[in-house]
Amino acid sequence: MELMVDVKNLSKRFKDDAGILDVLTDVSFSVEAGEMIALVGISGSGKTTLLQILGGLDKHDGGEVVVGGKNIDKMNARELAAFRNKSIGFVFQFHHLLPDFTAVENVLIPGLISGKSRKECLKRATELLGIFDLSKRLGHYPTELSGGERQRVALARAMFNEPTLVLADEPTGNLDRANGERLLELFEKANKELNQTFVIATHNSRLSLGMNRVLYLDDGKIVNTNEPITVADEW
Repeated sequence: MELMVDVKNLSKRFKDDAGILDVLTDVSFSVEAGEMIALVGISGSGKTTLLQILGGLDKHDGGEVVVGGKNIDKMNARELAAFRNKSIGFVFQFHHLLPDFTAVENVLIPGLISGKSRKECLKRATELLGIFDLSKRLGHYPTELSGGERQRVALARAMFNEPTLVLADEPTGNLDRANGERLLELFEKANKELNQTFVIATHNSRLSLGMNRVLYLDDGKIVNTNEPITVADEW
C-alpha cells in the first residue's frame, strides 16, 4: 500500500522568555493512502502543531516528514506553497472564510491561485457546493450562513483542488451534533469516492469512531494506537 504520510523521529520545540517547551518529542507514524486517521489528545497535546507541520505551515526541529512521497524539508518556500495549494486541503475549527466574499467566491479562491480560469473555477465551486447541499446559498456571505453551513463551505474550499491529503483541526468543535455528524458523512463521502486521505485532530470520540485508525498524542508523544475508544456524549 502507498504511504501518504511518513513521519520519523519528529520533534518540535518553542522558545520564549520562560524557557524551552518541547511540543513534539520523537514522534513516528505513517498513514496509508486512502486512510481516515483520527489524531486524539487533550488540548495542548501537540495535535495542531503536528497538523501544521504535516501541511507545511510550520517547521520542525528534528526528524523527517514525507507527504505524498515528497520530503517537505527539501522544498523551498515557493515549492512548498505550490505543494500546499495542490496537494493539501485544510479544514479548521474556525472556518476562516473571507467575510467580503460570497460562499461560491470563497470556494473558488484556491483554483484562481493555481492559475485556473474564473469560469472553470466558478463551475467547480458551484458543483461542490451542490454536493454539500448549498446550491441555494451560493451568493450568501459568511454572516448570512449558519455555523454548519460555513463549515461546509470551508470543506468545499478545502476540496477544490482535489487534494490527496486533507488535514482537519477540530472541525466539529463549533458544531452541534447534527451538523457534526453531517460533516463526518461528507468526510467519508470524499474518502470513498475520491480516495482522499484524512488526518483529523479531535477530542471528539464520536468523530473518532468513524475513522479507520486512531493515533493518540499525549504530552507530545504517540502513546498507543490500538486502545479501544470510549464514547462520550459529545456534540
